Amino acid sequence: MLLTVSGPPGAGKSTTAETLAEAFDLEHISGGDIFRQLAAERGMTAVEFNKLAEEDGQIDRDLDRRLRSIALERDDVLLESRLAGWLAGDAADVRLWLDAPLDVRATRIADREEKSVERAREETAARARSEALRYQEYYNIDITDLAIYDVTLNTARWSQSDVPDILKAAVDAYDPAEDEGKFPVEGVEYDF
Repeated sequence: MLLTVSGPPGAGKSTTAETLAEAFDLEHISGGDIFRQLAAERGMTAVEFNKLAEEDGQIDRDLDRRLRSIALERDDVLLESRLAGWLAGDAADVRLWLDAPLDVRATRIADREEKSVERAREETAARARSEALRYQEYYNIDITDLAIYDVTLNTARWSQSDVPDILKAAVDAYDPAEDEGKFPVEGVEYDF
């Protein structure tokens, strides 16, 4: 099985992905973890590294190529990243998108990173704008187009423990024999 979990920063991707990976006995691969590791190796914050990625497109492409290769070549994986659904494409069995209002996400990020909510909100909004432009430029991906996702969920509406339960129920209920067709991933230029 290949599951993807995507969504903006602070939506609850990592927490949910860990729980889902354990529930379905899948290896959890996190693009965010890899990105933060690369930033730390250069002595930078994720925000600073994101700014560098605006100037050096190879940073995104290297990470995305790695994630796409994992999606196409490995089995029993849960791939978690902003673009996981797009990068896995039609290889994914189930593509999940998690989201929450910006103020909720900023509060979560502020708590996690011990910074003010206002600063987290500004950084998160700036990061979203930056990433959206790069995804469009690099791959012809409109990150706001959620049509490819099988399930989209506002994680602000349910508790942290309920969100994985809701998604587990959806994945458990999925029956390939009853599947009438997923939305195809079209128009993406995998130019790594």
